[in-house]
Amino acid sequence: MSIEPAGLDPTAAAPVAIGQVVWQNVFEGLVTINEAGAIAPQLATDWTVSDNGLTYTFDLREGVTFHNDRAFNAETAKFSIDRIIADDSVNPQKALYSAIENVEAPDANTLVLNLSRPAYDLLYWLGFPAAVMVEPKSEPANATDPVGTGPFSFVEWRRGNQVELATYPDYWGEKPALEQVTFRFIADPQAQAAALNSGGVDAIPEFAAPELVSQFETKDAFAVVPGTTGMEVVAGMNNAEPPFDDRRVRRALMMMIDRQAIVDATNSGYGTPIGSHFSPSDAGYEDLTGVLPYDPEAASALLAEAGYADGFSFTMKVPNRAYAERAAEIMQAYFAQGGVTATIESSEFPATWIKDVFKDTNYDMTIIGHAEPLDIGIYARKPYYFNYDNAAFDTTMTAIANATDAEARLEGYRQAQEILAEDVPALFLYAWPKIGIWKAGLEGMWTNEPVPSNDVTDARWSE
Repeated sequence: MSIEPAGLDPTAAAPVAIGQVVWQNVFEGLVTINEAGAIAPQLATDWTVSDNGLTYTFDLREGVTFHNDRAFNAETAKFSIDRIIADDSVNPQKALYSAIENVEAPDANTLVLNLSRPAYDLLYWLGFPAAVMVEPKSEPANATDPVGTGPFSFVEWRRGNQVELATYPDYWGEKPALEQVTFRFIADPQAQAAALNSGGVDAIPEFAAPELVSQFETKDAFAVVPGTTGMEVVAGMNNAEPPFDDRRVRRALMMMIDRQAIVDATNSGYGTPIGSHFSPSDAGYEDLTGVLPYDPEAASALLAEAGYADGFSFTMKVPNRAYAERAAEIMQAYFAQGGVTATIESSEFPATWIKDVFKDTNYDMTIIGHAEPLDIGIYARKPYYFNYDNAAFDTTMTAIANATDAEARLEGYRQAQEILAEDVPALFLYAWPKIGIWKAGLEGMWTNEPVPSNDVTDARWSE
């Protein structure tokens, strides 16, 4: 891994590096998010949702023990959820669970969540690292000595170097093939590449330097496995100000740029072009890049229809991040070909960019990666830096919250994607790549990453 976490309790601190070590390996939740981005049972075997969407009843798995030999049951599940929603909670994702009004444990194998409002995505959020089940006695020390119900138990943390896990012999599910897993922390991509070549590490699930990947593609000793993450890179526009308040202008700008060319130029071809604010790693994803494909002639005609036959000028306020700066330069060139002048203004990230763009919306266009999983709902937030207002989209997001079954939820997300693809409140560029490189013969590693993680529960060496 590139980043060493500061602690190992994902319910008490925000950095994704925590979950990338312990989620699914050490800690588990009532439900989980699988590699396809779908909600799947875990410590809850089943659940029902009341017709009004306000009561969730979970049937809990029996015979589960924590790594300190204490039983998992409804009382420990209640403790875990109560801890998230408590007034003094330090949970980094507390806001996601704000719909939970109270928690009941009517018997040892049943958990009931009573909600103040419908929120069907709550099931998805319950699969996050922030909602894993914790054992009350071990909770105070989980940051340095984590105790969960997962297939691996914590062995040792050598600060600045590595975390070691070992198979938990009394795991309730299928035993992992690996007896031991070591997470090493190497920040520099060149050093990562050297560690792979020397045999110092077996796998790098998120290789950070696309330009260095080619050296492994031609070697039989390694597998290069490109996938996607839940991070969408978009060029956000200030929809409240002209000319971006005109849908025709936004659609024209989308057709002026070649998304694949941007991926090629910024990430050595790694990344997946997208047509809406949704990642291929999310369940319900639709490829909508064909809605407004690269078509300079159609773009020019649409600009003329909007009254900008001679083009216009605007400023791109770009955070000083390599991926954003590279994309801005490519887009600037494409816009110029269409008679539109884009001036690039560098913005220090995070402080200046967050103040000017995110808080004050003092910008025309920007480029940023939205890393929060399944965050398409940001376009319904008011206020939010897009200054986007679409009643149909807001209604669709409400319908998703009011869903009482999985198919209705996914249908809502399909509709939401299609609305954004047509209306273009931001220029949708690409889903951030997950570049996995590991030794040939290592199987069971995730290709895609709907939730930031390094789930090694199915990892094995081929025979």
